[in-house]
Amino acid sequence: MNPTFANIPYGPDPQQVLDFWSAPGQGPHPLLIFIHGGGWCNGDKDKCPADFSFYLQRGISYAAFNYRLAGTAILPAPVHDAARAIQFIRTKAESWNIDKQRLALTGSSAGACTSMWMLFHPDLADPSAGDLLARQSTRVTAAAVSGGQTSIDPKVIEDWLGPNVLKHQMIYRSVGAESTEQALENYTHYADLYHEFSPINHLSANDPPLLMSYDKSMTLPSVDPGHGIHHPFYGVKLKERADQLGVECHLLIEGVSHSERYASPQEFLLDKLQG
Repeated sequence: MNPTFANIPYGPDPQQVLDFWSAPGQGPHPLLIFIHGGGWCNGDKDKCPADFSFYLQRGISYAAFNYRLAGTAILPAPVHDAARAIQFIRTKAESWNIDKQRLALTGSSAGACTSMWMLFHPDLADPSAGDLLARQSTRVTAAAVSGGQTSIDPKVIEDWLGPNVLKHQMIYRSVGAESTEQALENYTHYADLYHEFSPINHLSANDPPLLMSYDKSMTLPSVDPGHGIHHPFYGVKLKERADQLGVECHLLIEGVSHSERYASPQEFLLDKLQG
C-alpha cells in the first residue's frame, strides 16, 4: 500500500525522512507511529509490519520513519531523531487530519527500546523556542512493543542475562565503541549514554500505559547475542518496576505471562487510541 506522503523530510539529514498513511473517513484521526529495529545500527522504515492496514481500516492513521544509524551517528542521534519526528508530525496535525493528543508508538528490538524511552522520558518540548517544531510535545498516549531492551547498560544487563548479550553490536556500536572489550574497558566514558538511553531509568509514576511482548526462550543465561538482546527478562524487570510504581504495564510471554485485559498488541492499541 503506497503512503499518502512518502519520504517527507523531518530534519536536514538524508536519513531523517518519514512516510505517512492517512486513514479514510472523517477525522481528526489517532496516529500509530512505527519505529524500526536493527540495533540502532541498521534497518529501514520499509520494514514496517505488513498488517498495518488493520489500523487504517479502523480509522487510525499510520507513520513510519528512518533515523540516523550507528556508523554515521551514535546515541543520542537515533533516539532524539524519534523525538524530532514526533514533533514534526504534530506540526502537521491540521493538514494531515491527525488528533495530536492521541499518538501511540510501536516497534520491535531497538525500535521498541526507543518507543519505551519516548513513553517514559519527560517532555522534550521547549515552549520558549523560536522554532515551532521544537515547541511541540514529545509525549505520547501509549506504546505496544516487542522484543525490546529496557536497559542497554552492560553493567546491568550482564547481571540479568549473562555475558552473551554484551557481544551484540547494539551494546557497543550505539555508543561509538568498536567492540565489547573496548566498551567495557572504557565504561566510565560511555556510562552516561548507557544510563540515559535505558528506558527503565526514566520510568515514573503516572507514565502512559505500555504493552510488551516477547517470543524468545526464558533460558538464562542467554544462549547467544541474538537471544540475549531480545530476552523476555527485559520485560520482566520493567514490569516489576512498573507494578511498584502503579504504572499500567502488560507483559505477554507465551506460556509465561499474560494480561488480564488484552490478548494482543492490536487490542491494546485500539483501546488506547480509540477509547
